[in-house]
Amino acid sequence: MTDPLRRRQWQLLFLAVVFFSLGARADVVDSVNEVRAAGCAGGTRAPALQRSSALDEVARRVAQGASLHSAQLQTGYRAASAYSVTIGDVPPDGNVRHITETQFCAQSTKANFRDIGVWREGTDVWLILAEPLTTVAASDRAAFSDRVLDLVNAARASARRCGAALLPAVPPLTRNATLERVAQEYAQDMATFSYMDHTGRDGSAPHERITRSGYRWSETGENLAKGMPAPDAVVDGWLRSPEHCANLMDPAYTQVGVGFAVNPRSDAGTYWALEFGRPAGR
Repeated sequence: MTDPLRRRQWQLLFLAVVFFSLGARADVVDSVNEVRAAGCAGGTRAPALQRSSALDEVARRVAQGASLHSAQLQTGYRAASAYSVTIGDVPPDGNVRHITETQFCAQSTKANFRDIGVWREGTDVWLILAEPLTTVAASDRAAFSDRVLDLVNAARASARRCGAALLPAVPPLTRNATLERVAQEYAQDMATFSYMDHTGRDGSAPHERITRSGYRWSETGENLAKGMPAPDAVVDGWLRSPEHCANLMDPAYTQVGVGFAVNPRSDAGTYWALEFGRPAGR
């Protein structure tokens, strides 16, 4: 049987530990935000991060040995991009500014990060910085499409090696509205049903989907991707794959459409479709 006075003492001790933990955790966040406000060596400043209870749980699971990816899946937090770091010998007040500035300033000041999660055990602290995955507005899709086209044409402007093949520079692609619609509809279908395959759910091949759209072609092709959060990442991924790279560098194609869609509830999150074409008779 527990004595009432002793039980009260234990309650006060428990509350003191909780308040200390919360205070130290807040100081960790404040320290990181101070670094973001100052920038690295006087460089570009970044907006303050917001505490996320979901990311706190991600950090706790990472501290227990889970990978960053699996911890996100377990908690339901979907990130377009994320960064994890463990800091040792953290003082009781949680001040990690000096460590942040000297050891991972560039990663901690990325402007796209919006959320932060913290978990502490003894003198060790686990930090998770993330850009939450959200739905994409039509204006953002247009900007992504423009960026992909720019990157693809920049790649085509120079000779490059795609696997074992050294391919010459080729003329730039132009955007085609019909191919853009085909690409967007297919990217959205993949995102909605959480799959990625050149064969559609109705059994259609890429050239059949393009034909159904009314586009009259002499050459067609398709690149797909998932899990890539931004245009630079997806084009870089395609260029590192010999088959996708060869498609990007194929002189037979003169037109292209770009599709991008997001499903925050899927494991991959982001889905991309690139539809290549050459009009019939050209």
